[in-house]
Amino acid sequence: MNGYLDESSFMMVEEGFTTRDLLENLLVELCQESDQQAFFVADLGDIVKKHLHFLKALPRVKPYFPVKCNGSEGVIRLLAELGAGFACTNKAEIARVQSIGVPADKIFYSSPCKQVAHIKYAAGHGVQLMTFDNEVELSKVARSHPRAREVMLLGIAADSNPSAHPSMTFGTTLESCRHLLETAKEQAVEVVGISFHLGSRGLEPQTFAQSVAAAQLAFEMGTELGYRMHLLDIGGGFPGTEDTRARFEEMAAVINSALDLYFPDDCGVEIIARPGRYYVTSAFTFAASVTAMEEVPTEQPGSDARGASCITSATASTVPSAASCSTAPAPDLSCTSRSVSPLQRPCPEPPSLSTSLRGPPGHPEDRIADGLDLPQLQVGDWLIFEDMGAYTIATSAPPGGGPQPHVTYAMSRLAWKTVQLFQGKTLPTEDDRESVCAPLSCGWEMAETLCVPPVFAPAGII
Repeated sequence: MNGYLDESSFMMVEEGFTTRDLLENLLVELCQESDQQAFFVADLGDIVKKHLHFLKALPRVKPYFPVKCNGSEGVIRLLAELGAGFACTNKAEIARVQSIGVPADKIFYSSPCKQVAHIKYAAGHGVQLMTFDNEVELSKVARSHPRAREVMLLGIAADSNPSAHPSMTFGTTLESCRHLLETAKEQAVEVVGISFHLGSRGLEPQTFAQSVAAAQLAFEMGTELGYRMHLLDIGGGFPGTEDTRARFEEMAAVINSALDLYFPDDCGVEIIARPGRYYVTSAFTFAASVTAMEEVPTEQPGSDARGASCITSATASTVPSAASCSTAPAPDLSCTSRSVSPLQRPCPEPPSLSTSLRGPPGHPEDRIADGLDLPQLQVGDWLIFEDMGAYTIATSAPPGGGPQPHVTYAMSRLAWKTVQLFQGKTLPTEDDRESVCAPLSCGWEMAETLCVPPVFAPAGII
């Protein structure tokens, strides 16, 4: 038993009790206490389901969760319990995962641009696996972290069409690989593999295959220079919502075919990935209340011709509808679609208004959304945002010292039994063993289920 997660870490709910039910119960309590602070509800069972799906779809790939995607303690504890590793980009993230007992050999310092102080921190805390994609990064690590010389990955920008992925700004070209590998040899740095990261915006599955092929060419260069190449990092880019499940399976099929072709199972190469949005996007729901409103008359230039438009300020700190008392900026919402809805509305639905959402007064950068068609809102109404698990919770405190929204973690009893299998516990009855083949998350409805064998060897997973 790993002991990262126990029943005191989350709220146990019975099967059929949805995230929506939990939200409504919490809002009743908040209204009684006159507390209008924004909060998250996190369905940990959804993450368990995603983990099982990942292991089933990509059996050769070991997941390393990028902490920058969601640094909440419940997520880290659960994924540590399930045997995942962690990809960290700075010393705060390293400290975060090590504070709950994650060993250093489960941590990948994945940032392509590292501060020397953070490299030294990693060295002092036993973290060795790192990446580089230029001579400057190579020299920094060689000088500041001698032990990392034995476990370095060369980062490549394998996609030949970078204009399709504007967020992909790191990684060397294949033409520069040999020079960097030779430079590493001169500095006595042992390169053990190749890393690439394609991002998750508009990614086509075939791009993974092209990148794996490019990585194989880089492997050959390293082998020719005498390196013992045995580790491939295929990065992230996996979608995280149920409506993109078919797309994930398509990606997995392409990746498996490419791995079988370029890195066959008996070649001795270990494969890791960094799925972030995939794990947490759909697990988190966010609730924020309206704290102020301003109506714009129809005759005002630029207003909506349907009758009126409304500018609304709502409580939150790092995510949509930031609180007027908060100081943290809202995250980028352009990368994924999210739905927003008032929790309760009378029937029939009143006419919708063109509505804009804003963050805290005095922070004009917190421009949440414009042109949303919503019913007439009132101060005190709660707005519900779904699919809010990715890049909405910072590892460190928000700028200005504002509090993070509280997270209420929930998990179905069946999901918890599945986690116990990963802990090495034996379920007491045949009924318990059969029940883990049922849906796991408190809001999960799928045509098929992911069955976990009654006997599970955690060491065989990661």
